[in-house]
Amino acid sequence: MTSGTITIPNYETVRPHSRLSEMKRNLFKKKRQISLERAILYTESYQKTVGEPTIIRRAKATANILDKVKISIRPGELLVGNLTVRPRSGILSPEMDPYWIMKEINTIDHRPQDQFEFTEEDKKYYREKLYPYWAGKSMKDFITKQFPDEVQKAIDDKVIHVNQTDKGQGHIIMYFPMILNNGIHYMIDTLKQKIQEQPDNDFFKAGLIIWQATQRHLERYAKLAEEMANDPVTPGYRQIELKQMAKMCRKLQTEKPYSFYEALQLLWIVSIVGQYESNASSLSLGRMDQYMYPFYKHSVDDGVPAKFMKEILGDFYLKTDDVVKLRSEASARDFAGFPTGYTVALGGYNKYGQYAVNDLSYKMLDLYQEIRLPQPNLSVRINDQIPRRFLIKTCETIRIGTGIPMLFNDEACIPGFLSKGVSLDDARDYGVVGCVETTIPGRTYGLHDIALFNLMRIMELTMYEQENNPDLTYDKFKQAVKDKIDYYVKIVTEGSDVVDLGHRKFAPTPFLSTLILDCIKNGRDVTHGGARYNFSGVQGIGEPNLADSLWVIKQAVFENHELSFKDLVDLMRSNYAGEDGEKMRQHFIHDFDKYGNDKPEVDMEAAKMFRHYALELGKYTNIRGGHFNAGAYTVSAHIPLGDEVGATPDGRKAHEQLADGGLSPMVGEDVLGPTAVLKSVSKIDTTMAVNGSLLNMKFSPNTLKGPVGIAKFADFLMAFTYLKIRHIQFNVQSRETLIDAQKHPEKYADLVVRVAGYSAFFVDLNKHIQDDIIRRMEHQL
Repeated sequence: MTSGTITIPNYETVRPHSRLSEMKRNLFKKKRQISLERAILYTESYQKTVGEPTIIRRAKATANILDKVKISIRPGELLVGNLTVRPRSGILSPEMDPYWIMKEINTIDHRPQDQFEFTEEDKKYYREKLYPYWAGKSMKDFITKQFPDEVQKAIDDKVIHVNQTDKGQGHIIMYFPMILNNGIHYMIDTLKQKIQEQPDNDFFKAGLIIWQATQRHLERYAKLAEEMANDPVTPGYRQIELKQMAKMCRKLQTEKPYSFYEALQLLWIVSIVGQYESNASSLSLGRMDQYMYPFYKHSVDDGVPAKFMKEILGDFYLKTDDVVKLRSEASARDFAGFPTGYTVALGGYNKYGQYAVNDLSYKMLDLYQEIRLPQPNLSVRINDQIPRRFLIKTCETIRIGTGIPMLFNDEACIPGFLSKGVSLDDARDYGVVGCVETTIPGRTYGLHDIALFNLMRIMELTMYEQENNPDLTYDKFKQAVKDKIDYYVKIVTEGSDVVDLGHRKFAPTPFLSTLILDCIKNGRDVTHGGARYNFSGVQGIGEPNLADSLWVIKQAVFENHELSFKDLVDLMRSNYAGEDGEKMRQHFIHDFDKYGNDKPEVDMEAAKMFRHYALELGKYTNIRGGHFNAGAYTVSAHIPLGDEVGATPDGRKAHEQLADGGLSPMVGEDVLGPTAVLKSVSKIDTTMAVNGSLLNMKFSPNTLKGPVGIAKFADFLMAFTYLKIRHIQFNVQSRETLIDAQKHPEKYADLVVRVAGYSAFFVDLNKHIQDDIIRRMEHQL
């Protein structure tokens, strides 16, 4: 062992009950509440730093939070660091957007999705202190004023949704190996040296301010742990734990970690500081089994008890569920159920092109089978080299029914990055952020969730524009749709750049940026283009519905001449009104091939339109000089985005949902089994979906029953791999269970299901999303 290593006594046999089960119960005892503490401390600092550079003001505000925020060490915890004293509280960022909070101040406790208690005392403080200070000088004010007229019109016309206008950007993975292998003091020494070389560089100064505050934050926890240990009412075994925690917090201020315990503690504190700095979604964890394994191996070799190793990792897992994101009502509809984004990627290629799996990879899946909560959002990277044993372990974890882990296919993801100029070594090291967005850990600022692009709304607008065109043919109609896609792609990139600029001017992240490779070398924050790779990701929404609709138009109007194009548009305008309208709607639904059933003609409509969209988007560069990348996923936005589209020729009535996920077939239309779904999706070149794609599937629990069921499911996953589909995830819950949970939520408080690129508690979801999950086709193998 190295000097200063924390020794763990073999005390666990004296604990009177299970630590993890106790901590899990405590996490959900109280209702979610809004905490003003970060907002108050942030504002307090800003009032004192008027006139200083924004990046310095941000750093000082974060340091003020770290120095003054209330801290606690909860019963049973072995790792310190909580965003709020009350578990699962939502923290505000009025510096980003104070308006939605004021608008929803009296409804947030009973809105349809993701409710929070807001005390009357805190409401009063917000109205009288925080709102008056930030109104007129927030990031939202800047972005709204900067939108060109055509961007605002596209937003008003419901063609595009521009995201991240009211919160920190996130969707990024810090380079955790740098801090874990070197320690806090290395970061401080590096920044001090850089300041000597470039004394006018505010980025280096800002980073130093927060890293030094991180040391002080750890010291606050060390003192608290000592105080608690010295309390005579503290049980003896807990006194031992608290004293060790205090010792560890002091060591990590000046030394790098050695043990698994120390590394997990430093990893979590870094994550918490990142949350305080930006209050952003999806500050994800990357390839945790890879960079944490050396520390795990040290502890195994040193004889640290397996039970203790499980408890500290379990503590880490539970802490990821303690962080929930407070969103506006509109945003909560698109991202329902708190997709905080503590996403972890296990396995996958290493830089040598070999499958990288180790004992920690297995242990992380084993532990999740016990924890069974929405976070961490585990994923497994799969390729044709995956060991059968690890594949079986993955299948067994999926079988428990929480939708975790999801699968990412190296055979599609890596070539996609290579096509965007990413080096082979970096591409092989990709991770997952947010829901299903892929990124290069510690090297990329990807703005992965910058905008949603509603392809079905574009098709609808094109239909109405072309309804009186006497020379219209199917090819001319498709070209008109493509032309309109091109028009709106340009607009969405302009809107995205405005948001990008807003984050640069109002919300730089110097702490996070010091852990993104090349930022220190370049002397620039990520928002100023300091990262190695600088992408912006725009999600194309509605490919399955677009394909189904185009196929009906082609056959019913232009080939079979069942009705004129004008008649079709009138039918859409009427929303399939009357007996004849409903008869025609059923005809469109049942008598025409649908995407998801291995019908090459209709599948290729989706493939061609997505390819056109992705190539057109890829022509544009953002203000940081990086590519715009296409995505094909909806999160839970397929419901609100469907609400913005009228009736469509696939038989969908006005305001009904779009296909879930992104590349999943329209609900109920995948009638030829799961293999047919895979073959349909494989027609779409998802190597072009560099920003991510999403395929939801639901299986009957009986399908994965016993060793035979698991073996068949493993073979199904290998078929997914060979077909080079980018992503897949599963719900393994029976329709009967979900219906009963909807009727009797009190009996299913811990039921976790897959929503989109994340899992959530079923009873936390509004009825529209619950119904969507219930209606998804339940497959068998």
